[in-house]
Amino acid sequence: MFDTVRKFARALRVPSAQDREMAYLNESRDRIDLEYRMRQVDRGMFRKTQF
Repeated sequence: MFDTVRKFARALRVPSAQDREMAYLNESRDRIDLEYRMRQVDRGMFRKTQF
């Protein structure tokens, strides 16, 4: 019973900025693409507020 509730809660969880950053970095195709993406993350690509 509790496992079902836990799975449901995980399915509705909104990914954090760190989760989105890691997913973005994991999609890189090669070292150059990874370094480019790392620079974008360092510049705050995922940390900007939406106001």
